Amino acid sequence: MKRIYLILIVFTLQFTQAQTQDLQRAKRLFDRTYYSEAIPVYERIIERNRSLEVVKNLADSYYYTSDYANAQRQYRFLISRFPEAADAEYYFKYSQTLKASGNYDEANKVLHDYYWSTNNQKAIENLEKENLILENISALGNRFAIKNMNINTPNSEFGAVPLGNKLVFSAVKRKPFTFEKVYKWNNESYLDIMSVSLKNVNVDSIKKFAVELDSPLHESNAVFTKNGKTVYFTRNNSKDGARVKNEDKVSVLQIFRAELIDGKWRNITALPFNSDNYSVEHPALSQDEKTLYFASDMPGSLGSFDIYSVAILGSDYGIPKNLGSKINTDKKEQFPFISKDNKLYFSSNGHAGYGFMDVFVSEIKNNEFTAPLNVGLPVNSGYDDFSFVIDSDKQHGYFASNRKGGKGADDIYEISEIQPLVVENCMQYISGIITDTDTKLPLNKAIVSLKDVSDKEIQTVITTADGRFSFSVDCEKSYAVHASKEDYTKSSKFLKLYKDRKKINDASMALKSPEAVKKEAAILAEKAKIEKETAAKKAVAEAEIRKKEKIAAIVAAEKDIVKDKERLLIKTDPIYFDYDLWYIRKESKPILNKVIDLMKKYPEMVVEIGSHTDNRGNDKYNLDLSAKRANSTRDYFLSQGIPAKRIFAKGYGETVQIIKCQPSESCSEEQHELNRRSEFVIKNL
Repeated sequence: MKRIYLILIVFTLQFTQAQTQDLQRAKRLFDRTYYSEAIPVYERIIERNRSLEVVKNLADSYYYTSDYANAQRQYRFLISRFPEAADAEYYFKYSQTLKASGNYDEANKVLHDYYWSTNNQKAIENLEKENLILENISALGNRFAIKNMNINTPNSEFGAVPLGNKLVFSAVKRKPFTFEKVYKWNNESYLDIMSVSLKNVNVDSIKKFAVELDSPLHESNAVFTKNGKTVYFTRNNSKDGARVKNEDKVSVLQIFRAELIDGKWRNITALPFNSDNYSVEHPALSQDEKTLYFASDMPGSLGSFDIYSVAILGSDYGIPKNLGSKINTDKKEQFPFISKDNKLYFSSNGHAGYGFMDVFVSEIKNNEFTAPLNVGLPVNSGYDDFSFVIDSDKQHGYFASNRKGGKGADDIYEISEIQPLVVENCMQYISGIITDTDTKLPLNKAIVSLKDVSDKEIQTVITTADGRFSFSVDCEKSYAVHASKEDYTKSSKFLKLYKDRKKINDASMALKSPEAVKKEAAILAEKAKIEKETAAKKAVAEAEIRKKEKIAAIVAAEKDIVKDKERLLIKTDPIYFDYDLWYIRKESKPILNKVIDLMKKYPEMVVEIGSHTDNRGNDKYNLDLSAKRANSTRDYFLSQGIPAKRIFAKGYGETVQIIKCQPSESCSEEQHELNRRSEFVIKNL
């Protein structure tokens, strides 16, 4: 048992020692920028050790070797597991990997949330400003036609520049020796300066540009004077062909100069502002060849690499000058190029870009630089886009990118500029024609005002002879347009605009003259009057029809209701009164009760009791007697529950005779009795 215990202790110590050795080796490789060799060691370690240092270094190793998918995964873990140790640099790198995978919304959210958590309002404002710039540039669409060139391989090719009938560029050695060293940053062979005939651009035609410029280390980014007699290029720090390392065991990059003498490149000389302690790289010449531009991380740089310029004084040079914060950022600026139309092109991951290194352009005016602009799509992408050169006379050039869909690590693309870089905020137009409502003719010199939602006036214009007006306005806002003219009515329109660039919104309006308004008002009033009268007549007619239909139905249903010419009567047996009296006799009440029952059956029925006398006696007496008889009859109806408003009484005396008895002696007693009657006339149903 003791022996087993000792074996376990020894095994544990050996395992721990192996882990420590792996960590030390991985750290050593990482510090020396041997990222491609550090990755497999860290991948082995991270299976059992997810410490902060291991995650950081593995994520960065993926990042620097362009394995953005794996880098993204590790940065996400780093930020979630060690939020207190993930500073702005790691949020930036994480957002870059998100952009490379096309997740722009998430990339912006990652940075926005980080800036908000650190209360960095200025950074949030800058981020929003950069997003607006990119949105405006994206709105231009494709500014270039690009084509992946036939000289590309699975390895890196970049830094293409035309030289006479050749294209000179940087590429890894085509046929490295068996035991030749590789560049341990990415495990590729070291770079050489290569060339190919522009008349036969393909892989098989590629040749080494000049063996005399070759060394065992990197040579890249050659730039030539216009006469082709002088070249500036980038090479690792070396002396007599041997690598020179600084105290950090790093061989930095330097710029060298060579002259073409008798067909050979001679006098290869390191520039005097090179250093063992920092890199100087990517030379570019001004059009007058009096200024050399380059990238460097020398002391005083604002970021990891900045663009510098230095005066060329014959065979000597001035003091390098940082181009300042308008061009350089706290990130990386590299690969400068000066075009024939005096514009500085360079690559940066610090300005508003689509991800990683993008190409930017700044105009040089009176030795001052304008604010850089992203050159747009499809040159720039979510990956590294760099070493941009263009002939501004022909709008033709080259650039390099490690984007997806290429043939290798970095590919050279041929480009043609097909659209100018005119960057504008999203805007639209509000326009229209002001016309006369009645004549339909355009109104000249009408006043048209544009106002915002708070009723603040933005702009006022006067219509032209053809009644036209126009405003340029911002997208995604609301506006009110007001139109007026002397001796005319006013009018207005409200418009809510969305995100449609250069959309034309119609705000045409018609105005009325006062005379037309009065005339129209009179017409409308007369029309309303006629419509009202017509409606009233129609209502009366319909009511009359309904009344007739109702009467007809009642007459058909009730045998005691009869029509007498235009009158509607309730037919009853005779109602008798004693001579010269008006009291209801007992035998008359059953007759009256039939009328009362009928009125109760039809609650809306209104009846007039008409009492008549014969023509014997005094007229006034007869009229008074008939009124008393009618009222006496009405009183009986009221006593039986008929409402007063439904029963009326009227005495007619001898004025309405059924039989004309002139003189009175001409009629018999029976005839006089017919005239001496009570009638029940239905006035309303």
